Amino acid sequence: MKASELRNLSVEELLKKDSELQMELFNLRFRLATGQLDNPMTIKAVKKDMARVKTVIRQKEIEKAQ
Repeated sequence: MKASELRNLSVEELLKKDSELQMELFNLRFRLATGQLDNPMTIKAVKKDMARVKTVIRQKEIEKAQ
C-alpha cells in the first residue's frame, strides 16, 4: 500500500483501514505466538502500513486546520 493511494481516501475510510490493520496485526501476533505464522516479516509490513495510514490522517488534519 502506497501513501499516494491512501491520500485519495477520505478520513473515515482511513480510520476504517486503520482499525482493519490493527485487527490484522492482532491476528498475526496471535498466530506467531501459536507457531502458525509462516512469514514473521508480515508483522513488520502491517506495522509500516499502519504508520502510513496514521501519517496521512495527521496530514489531512493539519491541512484542515489551516
